[in-house]
Amino acid sequence: MKLAVIGGGGFRTPAMYEALLAASGALQLAELVLHDADEARLRRIDDVLRGIDAERGERLARRTTTDVDDAIEGAQFVLCALRVGGLPARLADEQIPLELGLLGQETVGAGGLCAALRTVPVVLDVAERVAARAPGAWFLDYTNPAGLVTEALQEVLGDRVVGICDSPVALTRGVAGALGRGVDELRFDYGGLNHLGWLKAVRSGERDLLPDLLADDARLARLEEGRVFGPELLRALGRIPSEYLAYYYFSREVVEALRAGEPRAALLIREQEAFYAGNGRARRDALAAWRAAVRRRSASYLDEVHRARRIPGGSADELPPDGGLAGYTSVALGVVRALATGAPAVLFLNTANRGAIPFLDERAVVEVPCEVGARGVRPLPSSEWTLHEQGLVSLVKDAERAAIEAARRRSRSLAVRALALHPLVGSVEAATSVLDRHLARVPELREQFAARR
Repeated sequence: MKLAVIGGGGFRTPAMYEALLAASGALQLAELVLHDADEARLRRIDDVLRGIDAERGERLARRTTTDVDDAIEGAQFVLCALRVGGLPARLADEQIPLELGLLGQETVGAGGLCAALRTVPVVLDVAERVAARAPGAWFLDYTNPAGLVTEALQEVLGDRVVGICDSPVALTRGVAGALGRGVDELRFDYGGLNHLGWLKAVRSGERDLLPDLLADDARLARLEEGRVFGPELLRALGRIPSEYLAYYYFSREVVEALRAGEPRAALLIREQEAFYAGNGRARRDALAAWRAAVRRRSASYLDEVHRARRIPGGSADELPPDGGLAGYTSVALGVVRALATGAPAVLFLNTANRGAIPFLDERAVVEVPCEVGARGVRPLPSSEWTLHEQGLVSLVKDAERAAIEAARRRSRSLAVRALALHPLVGSVEAATSVLDRHLARVPELREQFAARR
């Protein structure tokens, strides 16, 4: 089996490599190809992988390339993790909305939609290359905003594309821990869009354990989402929301916290520059440098939410060596294993709805538990949708689809429509200002919209 990673010079690659190394026998992985447009980044990541090889006493057959067609050719699986415009563009996604009093975040609201506008044409080009050079391949999308990008990719690859995110995994593991149960003992009714979902039931046999959990302040205090949202709101909702719903439920407070602090992208830029600056020097220390950098990055995750809610954030010292990336790798590896071997698994994925969420159409990409195996990916039904949940999901899905169409047609007017539709923007004037400032500051977006319509 050949597996290609597009964007293989990125920070997540070593964690994925470690997971693949542990599962290589079962997967019969013949070749791993890491692609990146930046050869220096590839060299630095390869130094990290050499450190993992030395630590484990084994290695995978792998190579690196800057030729995307070479990486894709004949692959059975393609993992795509791109950041179009890099961290400077992400910094714009965080800062520009904030300048206008709006939430600035890389995947949610105006920032997420602007990231999508410059990203969709690039990933569609990759998808067309996959369709031509590896027509039977499964495409695993890591590229943010994952649900939106996966829906765009469906136009080229159909049902052979799934989006990967670890937020539902982290939520369900946390819930299982708070209940004192193993995650494999329970069934979770979870549904929504990427970074916009709710856990609505936790079943052990026929019994739903969620009401008891929501009634228990002590157990909720052990749960990240319990601390973020608080028992009163959780009981009012009758749900446990994805942590990203804090951007909707506490939008004003988060905006104030963001204004009072440094954008996370600025911290990541410093970490990235320091890590990649070590290229070619002290190769034996590359693995330790990666582990330290990824732990510091992960410790700042959702820091603005923690500050807005006045709760403790993460600590780099408390994180595992991979900085907590095991959630991502477990989902991706689970998909690869289930599809490659036919051994069934239930995994949280972004995939075509096909009736899983009853008020959305069949092709809408949703984030739900899925049965994965020899027959592909089958989304499982998610039940009991409140009007609040239906309304918020429908609004955001409409904005996502408008952004996809705007990116495909390179249309300024459709881009303004997409931004204005989003509930965290909600203004044509603000949407126009956000887009104009992004076009002025982000060359990758300016190039996509050079021919304005």
